[in-house]
Amino acid sequence: MRWSAAALLVIALVGCSGGGGEPAAAPVVPVTVPAFPDPGTTALDPGKAQALQAVLAKIVAFPDSPAGSRGATAAVVTDRWTWSGAAGKDSAGTALRPDTSMAVASITKTFVAAEVMLLAKAGKVELDKPISTYVQHKLTANGATVRQHLSMTSGVPDYLDGDYRAVDQAVAAAPGKHWTLDQPLSYHTATVGAPGGDSGYSNPSYQLLGLLVEKVTGQPLAGVLRRDLAAPAGLKHAAFQDGEKPQPPAAVDHNDSCGEPDGYLPCRAWASAVAASGGLAADAPTVARWGYQLYGGRVLPPDLVSQMTTKGNAPYGLGTMLFTLQFGLGTAYGHFGDMPDHTSLLVVVPAKKVSVALLVADGGRHLDSAITGLTTALQPLLG
Repeated sequence: MRWSAAALLVIALVGCSGGGGEPAAAPVVPVTVPAFPDPGTTALDPGKAQALQAVLAKIVAFPDSPAGSRGATAAVVTDRWTWSGAAGKDSAGTALRPDTSMAVASITKTFVAAEVMLLAKAGKVELDKPISTYVQHKLTANGATVRQHLSMTSGVPDYLDGDYRAVDQAVAAAPGKHWTLDQPLSYHTATVGAPGGDSGYSNPSYQLLGLLVEKVTGQPLAGVLRRDLAAPAGLKHAAFQDGEKPQPPAAVDHNDSCGEPDGYLPCRAWASAVAASGGLAADAPTVARWGYQLYGGRVLPPDLVSQMTTKGNAPYGLGTMLFTLQFGLGTAYGHFGDMPDHTSLLVVVPAKKVSVALLVADGGRHLDSAITGLTTALQPLLG
């Protein structure tokens, strides 16, 4: 599977959920909830962990099914204990470990959105001003606000399939090249609409938000996300590519455009081209910890988290997918990610103070049933 196909799968799964021409939903006042306590540090009892490990074993037992994979890792963080596990192999045949990093793609958007919220809290960005106040670009000329870009209601559609193919070709010509955040935007050919309508999944919106962060702070995106979010959250195995390189062990990610692996996922050119919309590489424990720290109101004030998790015109908040009652444990927040050889899903259930991350070593996989398997196994362990 090429990266472009993976990206279009995300649009099919997520971006169309708010379409259909329905009237815009009435504004919802965010409800602020208390911050989570410190994440647990005790490992889950091995006997109790068997039920969670069995879910991973089922995934790799049927690698060619839509919900299966050649390899899978997962992690759970609660206020009392943690767990992580692995099963199967990556595309190169190397056995996965719980701390094996993979490309987690659009989970990156949760970081970029969180950083913009911090800048707004500091008075450096106004969410309801046009993003063109901070970033002048042909894709910011329609007057869409920063908040509308965060909520996927900017009117800037995703790249067309032909746009992705053109980027594929450019990457193939120089897979080791560093791309700036604005370079992939030059390949965008879709017609920009009026802002404020139904939600439509937009990777370009998050590239523009990445540019906003760099313009306002005067620093590279990777360094800002490390300083303001990853370091305070205690994330040691998050790599904001290509400003940072994934730490070993890292699952091999084959991509037709990239050629031989170069230590980035999938290669430096693609990783930097999607830096603000999907450049993060991390292991499952890191992703789960991030979910707990972010949606538990521990790296952002709870009032900002409430804004991020408030439903707008579709099941999307600000850099956040909303999974109401979808996985059996109550209202959940998080994000999905998809790359050619890796699919990921982060789910946080505030009522249970639990964060779950699942990463698989295949692209385009449907992870809903696997996450539901994990949450079902979790129910008797959460009390």
